[in-house]
Amino acid sequence: MTTRVPRLVLLISGRGSNMEAFIRAIEGGTLQATIGAVISNEPDAAGLEIAEQAGIQTRVVPHREYGNREVFDAALATEVLAHDPDLVILAGFMRILTPVFVDRFAGKLLNIHPSLLPKYPGLHTHQRAIDAGDSEAGATVHYVTSELDGGPPVMQVRLTIRPEDSAESLAARLLPLEHQLYPAAAALHLSGRLHLSNGLLELDGEPLPATGIDWRP
Repeated sequence: MTTRVPRLVLLISGRGSNMEAFIRAIEGGTLQATIGAVISNEPDAAGLEIAEQAGIQTRVVPHREYGNREVFDAALATEVLAHDPDLVILAGFMRILTPVFVDRFAGKLLNIHPSLLPKYPGLHTHQRAIDAGDSEAGATVHYVTSELDGGPPVMQVRLTIRPEDSAESLAARLLPLEHQLYPAAAALHLSGRLHLSNGLLELDGEPLPATGIDWRP
């Protein structure tokens, strides 16, 4: 009897640098999974060609062709389900998803956000951290819920903010760490050690801290 290799579906809107990180992690053997499909809401997303070159199926569900978010999300969910995923990865997917989609994939939908959540949900996270005088910035992989950037954190990586840092330099230094963090969090989910129930996240039966695991590269 063959063991099923866990299957991922990745959602992108642009080049998909996090998508490439997953491809590398799988090829390098640090993530035991396969990518069933890469799906974009943008027909000209550069990441589609990158995925095709890696031999991965691609699909487009163009959001502009749907009357509202809920109708688009229903169509997107149907396409994702066609690829039978164990885990859905938001890899630079630039759409706010409604409960029509989120509830369908509750507990197996991950996102990465460039801040130490619960600090700075939303946009301009690095500039907000600098303006607040924070000593650290970072990124958080979290389960997606209907609350924007509000789902339970799985893992965080931290980075010291230097006096000379700008939002751009901070983002550039953090990005390689994000590319390691995200596949590591996905691997932990696929191991079956995480359990999400009623918004509470447990690892091996023990509650995780509110900010998730403090991950070190």
